[in-house]
Amino acid sequence: SAIIGLGLMGGSLALGLRGKCAALYGCDPHLPTLKLALSQHIVDYADSDPAKLLPEVDLVILSAPVPAILTLLEKLPIYTSNPCIVMDLGSTKKLIVDSMSRLPENFDPIGGHPICGKEKLSLANAERTLYYAAPFLLTPLERTSSRALSAAHQIIEALGAKATVLDANEHDRILASTSHFPFLLSSVLALATPDDVAPFVGPGFKSVSRLAGTSSSMMLGVLQSNRENVLNTLAEFQNQLTGIKSALADEDYKTLEIILNRSRSAYQTLTGN
Repeated sequence: SAIIGLGLMGGSLALGLRGKCAALYGCDPHLPTLKLALSQHIVDYADSDPAKLLPEVDLVILSAPVPAILTLLEKLPIYTSNPCIVMDLGSTKKLIVDSMSRLPENFDPIGGHPICGKEKLSLANAERTLYYAAPFLLTPLERTSSRALSAAHQIIEALGAKATVLDANEHDRILASTSHFPFLLSSVLALATPDDVAPFVGPGFKSVSRLAGTSSSMMLGVLQSNRENVLNTLAEFQNQLTGIKSALADEDYKTLEIILNRSRSAYQTLTGN
């Protein structure tokens, strides 16, 4: 198996699969990352050039920001002509699955997205148990074979994650609400808060603004590839915010209380708390 991209997600994947594969190859353009991966025995072999590794493997996992995954999918036919299962870990799926559908027949593609991670990226922050008990979403194509689906399930089982199969369009609609919009919400909170209150920031603010610490290089491609769904969630948020703002401006505290009670009920339904 080969993992292209040894950042937080790819590195944690390698740690979780270590000793469970016949051989584990790692590929990353960042040479210090490759040295760390080899010195810590995270992978068996490592190189910055996918063309040197992919002809040796029958399964490749693309672990990179969405735009980089799309670029890699275009280049895969250049790297190898051998039969190969291709899986990705991208945070949006529609564009990736569309690109996978155009791969030559020697590739057996399946989309994937583990619902886990941290704000601090890079191999240095990788964790062997990052995927444990996490939802791992799979978005098969019409051309995805039972062999590729079985391999994906075996990987997920080896990581201790929990597999769910769904349509790529449905995936992107759901994740806009549960992941991509929350990042923007955290970002707006951080931007709207004056610097001079920093000494008074407590756990409530930190928990709500946490996602703003995520790298923009990671999130920009996500927002770009799921633009319409994210815009829909933003529009609904603006509607709800307008209702709260109007009630407060009009000193209509009865309506405000109704809204807040509804929001508390919605929170309990969504989180099970």
